[in-house]
Amino acid sequence: MRIGEIAERAGVGVDTVRLYERLQLLPAAQRTASGYRMFGSDDLERLRFIRRAKALGFTLDETRELLRLASDNHSERAEVLALAQHRLDDIEEKIAQLAAMRDSLGRLVKECSGTGPVQGCPIVDAVLAHDIKKLS
Repeated sequence: MRIGEIAERAGVGVDTVRLYERLQLLPAAQRTASGYRMFGSDDLERLRFIRRAKALGFTLDETRELLRLASDNHSERAEVLALAQHRLDDIEEKIAQLAAMRDSLGRLVKECSGTGPVQGCPIVDAVLAHDIKKLS
């Protein structure tokens, strides 16, 4: 498969295939005499694996480690679990931060009448405040 075909079949962009190849998440493609990259079915499955890992929130470094663990016959599930648990903990932390942002912004939206001059607007005042804790 040429790069356009594998990108389409994997559901990623051509530039993404090039990036993954450059970052060595994907092995360097063989080239034809005219310089075209040629990919096989293993490359397609690897691209799909990377895409699915990304959809679960794994970073590219974590995905690289997952790929290594998946291809190493001596790896243990505990290693995969630890990696996934770390990612889950990070996601939970981000969710908590987003919830706090939502609550703060929600309070400010309720405080703002939406009429009159900007001066004294609780939203602008909160953004201009030096103490970010006023938003909490």
